[in-house]
Amino acid sequence: MGFKRSVLSSNSSPSSLVCERKSVDIQAASLMVVFCLVLGFQQVAIKGVAEEISPLVQIALRTSMATLIIIVFACFKGIGWRDVRCHWRPGVLVGLGFTGEFAFLAWGLGHSLASHMSVFLYTAPIFAALGLHAWVPGEQLGKRQWWGVGLAFMGMVIAMAPGQISQEQWRDILFGDFLGLLAGLCWAATTVIIRKSSLSEAPAELTLSYQLSVTALLLLPIALLSGELMAARFTPLALSSLGFQTLVISCAALLLWFSLLRRYRASQLGVFSFLAPLFGVLFGTLLLQEPLSANFLIGGSAILFGIVLVMR
Repeated sequence: MGFKRSVLSSNSSPSSLVCERKSVDIQAASLMVVFCLVLGFQQVAIKGVAEEISPLVQIALRTSMATLIIIVFACFKGIGWRDVRCHWRPGVLVGLGFTGEFAFLAWGLGHSLASHMSVFLYTAPIFAALGLHAWVPGEQLGKRQWWGVGLAFMGMVIAMAPGQISQEQWRDILFGDFLGLLAGLCWAATTVIIRKSSLSEAPAELTLSYQLSVTALLLLPIALLSGELMAARFTPLALSSLGFQTLVISCAALLLWFSLLRRYRASQLGVFSFLAPLFGVLFGTLLLQEPLSANFLIGGSAILFGIVLVMR
């Protein structure tokens, strides 16, 4: 399928903005597995240097540095100020959604369990599939594929199931779970906005520049006012982690995601996101000596089977 190189106006009608996307093929599936591997390692990279630099500051710094890199890259590819002005409305919304995702996630981690947050954050593919089904032509899933989505989500719930929790903790955990649900909604909203707006056919570099720049502009002042930025210790390990997060996660991985959104059905791509927390657990086990449970093996098998149902 060919795409026009020129950027469409944000005032174009919705019907003219949406081109029919291909179903996920082996190439797209392989790239999504790589994308989820990177997302899974992201948690280990953040957690590994959390004592030196808080997660909020890590996200603020990496998005700031990645913004500069992507802007330079976009200029090199011929994307100019006119293109930026054409898409600024959906671009700002995408940036706010990305910011909200990380803000609610960081807030929720202070109340809920990490396993709970993984489950509620990764409700995003379900919310995205519902939104795309309702508002974007060509993104509808069949009955068998909806069964696959449900099976993949249930597999993740099983895989991330926590141990015994005292009754006194539940009220605080429920509030944190609600924040995790909001983070998942924000993530899903960015996918629907991209596919429904003029960003659907915009270059991946332009979409990513909106997302990163808005997040950096909002999170950097918060990190500074909270005092966490001044308390950061930039050790060699912390700098290495920031470099990885900037170049591999915020630049390469997200560019890959937005490039795939321009070619394939977002409702099918999103289901692969259920793999990311599983990879996070695997990396945590291999690199941080975190325990691996039988629930993880059972849930992981259910996720894989659910993805197969969606792809078929």
